[in-house]
Amino acid sequence: MTPLEAIDKNLNAVKQAIDGALRDNHRLENATKLVAVSKTKPRDVIERALKAGQRLFGENRVQETEQKWLDLKRLYPDTQLHLIGPLQTNKAAVAVSLFDVIETIDRLKLATAVSRHIKDTGRKIRCFIQVNTGEEHQKAGVFPAEADGFIQTCITTLNLPVDGLMCIPPTDEEPALHFGLLRKIAERNNIKELSMGMSADYETAIQFGATYVRIGRAIFGSRTN
Repeated sequence: MTPLEAIDKNLNAVKQAIDGALRDNHRLENATKLVAVSKTKPRDVIERALKAGQRLFGENRVQETEQKWLDLKRLYPDTQLHLIGPLQTNKAAVAVSLFDVIETIDRLKLATAVSRHIKDTGRKIRCFIQVNTGEEHQKAGVFPAEADGFIQTCITTLNLPVDGLMCIPPTDEEPALHFGLLRKIAERNNIKELSMGMSADYETAIQFGATYVRIGRAIFGSRTN
């Protein structure tokens, strides 16, 4: 089996595991959507997943996404792109033009810029607030104690289209604790979408209500850089 052929097999296995986790936790079919993390992956790898029917993809960098996806989006217009990496304020305009979902809103200056560019362009994109559930200073995201106020400011003051939260748990801690915390913050703020869970812990995330899981390695193999 070639590496490209393995993508078909891996995609099918991940989708079956998602379906199984939903059944095990008495959740509705299709309640959790798969975001295939294609950051650093070349065009032929991404096209293989597209030809296999995958339509939600996660990218980390604005410039890389421009280079890889402008043509692919024309070929596969029903594709949706999620920005899952940190976003610099000076790249907010390009991000709004490229992505369908920005998952990493985490500070007022960025939220203000994104809101302005959405209004200026009229694009119907969705925004998630990234919560730094582990309070790791080297990692992006608003701290849990500040999350409620930040979410409400984004919604009521900036009119930002916030309908989800995202987190990346610390690698050395039990992810269930962080998924449970993110769910509580979402419930308090009447937010329906939860982007949480990656290759190593997505089935646990589904148990805690994930509506999106971000899977890279389990589909495409180890990162190349």
